[in-house]
Amino acid sequence: MRLRPSSALPGITLTILSATCLPAQSRPADLVVTNATIYTADSARPRADALAVSGDRILFVGSNTGAAAFAGPATVRLDAGGRPLYPGFIDAHAHLRNLSLILATLDLRGVPSYDSLVALVAASAARAAPGTWIRGRGWDQNLWGTAFPTNALLSRATPGTPVYLRRVDGHAALVNQAALRLAGITQQTPDPPGGRIVRDADGEPTGVLVDQAFMLVERAIPPDDAAQMQAMTLPAIAEATRFGLTGIHDAGIGARELDAYEALALAGRFNLRSYAMIAGTSDTSAFLAQQLALGPRRAMDGDRLWIRAIKIEFDGAMGSRGAALLEPYTDDPGNVGLFRISPEQVERIAVRALQAGYQMATHAIGDRANRVALDIYASALRQVPTADHRFRIEHAQLLSPQDIPRFAELGVIPSMQGSHQTSDMSWVASRIGPSRVHGAYVWRSLRETGVIVPNGSDAPVESINPLVSFHSFVTRQDADNNPPGGWFPAQRLTREEALLGMTLWPAYAAFMENDVGSLTAGKYADFVILDQDIMTAPPEKILATKVLRTVLGGHTVYEQR
Repeated sequence: MRLRPSSALPGITLTILSATCLPAQSRPADLVVTNATIYTADSARPRADALAVSGDRILFVGSNTGAAAFAGPATVRLDAGGRPLYPGFIDAHAHLRNLSLILATLDLRGVPSYDSLVALVAASAARAAPGTWIRGRGWDQNLWGTAFPTNALLSRATPGTPVYLRRVDGHAALVNQAALRLAGITQQTPDPPGGRIVRDADGEPTGVLVDQAFMLVERAIPPDDAAQMQAMTLPAIAEATRFGLTGIHDAGIGARELDAYEALALAGRFNLRSYAMIAGTSDTSAFLAQQLALGPRRAMDGDRLWIRAIKIEFDGAMGSRGAALLEPYTDDPGNVGLFRISPEQVERIAVRALQAGYQMATHAIGDRANRVALDIYASALRQVPTADHRFRIEHAQLLSPQDIPRFAELGVIPSMQGSHQTSDMSWVASRIGPSRVHGAYVWRSLRETGVIVPNGSDAPVESINPLVSFHSFVTRQDADNNPPGGWFPAQRLTREEALLGMTLWPAYAAFMENDVGSLTAGKYADFVILDQDIMTAPPEKILATKVLRTVLGGHTVYEQR
């Protein structure tokens, strides 16, 4: 199939560097792509204009003439028409199960008022069978003000229908009175460890449950069965490939998710390479013990699943004031956030992970959570010295200045999400004050210490579209290109760094750099073709970019129609 060139793109002069190819040319290529503007993410040969694929691997990267030499009578030939071609994008932190849920239930992202939310939920309840739980996700009280809502209006609108709505960051939930009754939550119910039941002046639950507190309600919701989970997962995968993703670091899965993913992969329907992180909910988790005993596994189930990481939810989020801070929230004096799991448990899991050859990936947003996580890592590495551990901190949103160099000193990777900065910038200073805000989303400060900064979306907290965070990384501006010049623009990254942040750096952060992340002979033939060049387009035009084709292992898994 021929892709039409864009008349809007200027001519591009390519410098063709030395080509790479596999040594054997025993049979013709299955696919040859020519006339492309290729960004390889391979420092040895960063640009090319053609590639050849044999099976699911790259056979050759280089010139049009060189690629043509690999073509045979049965070779599929694709003329890219000058379009830009990149390694398949890899989301370094997302939640496929939660994305599937938000696509299958109520998507509340961007709902502008509490009244609007209640109207949406009431309409859904009116259509549902009696007793059906109404689920949704994405509300953000920062769009309505700063205070959490109470469930009075919601409960009046849905008197006999249980309602469970997760906040956009996933670290709080709003439930109605019917849900509180089914969960057995009353004025006498104590806050669970690592969670908080928000209460009114009389001590009555308001319907907002922070972090571990919402688990009290989740346990009362009938779980989706295996067939439902698989069916719900497929649209989430399709959504990812539509935006050029060929890989995802799935940040915290349980046994039922793993079973669903394996079933889809074995059926040839899991069109992503998933670095699936095992959820470390506690140091006594039977699932965690089982996975540690099995040891790291790579390229399972048709090269779709890799397992060698443990994901810990250490603290909450700043949006719901659950991120663990060194000093109280500026807009909530007396509240320093919380730990969802004790530091002692996290350290025990870290030691076990090192002993079993696993990586640790710890969610830490607040400056206290990041400091304690780094302390835990340092202690675990003293107990189990490991040269190439690639331990990660997920988010690293707020850092005390003295902790910034510790990432490089300990060999810890800050896995960050550019879109969080642009989503949070309008209110984060009010949460943490004008001094601490200088330690928020400090990508450039971390890069200057020598660490890589893999980029993710945290979908469905943010859009699964990797170009949203790419744009944030290079502009520090939102989709409307505000604020002028960018929010603390000294913390921007270059376009080259931003591209690495969604290709080779996530691959390295997942021990997958020998298989994916760059267009290099011998690696999987995972690539994406866009309609404009994000490396040269005006910054304000980046988010208008469309994916024309996503290719996984030499096979097209998405094509614009």
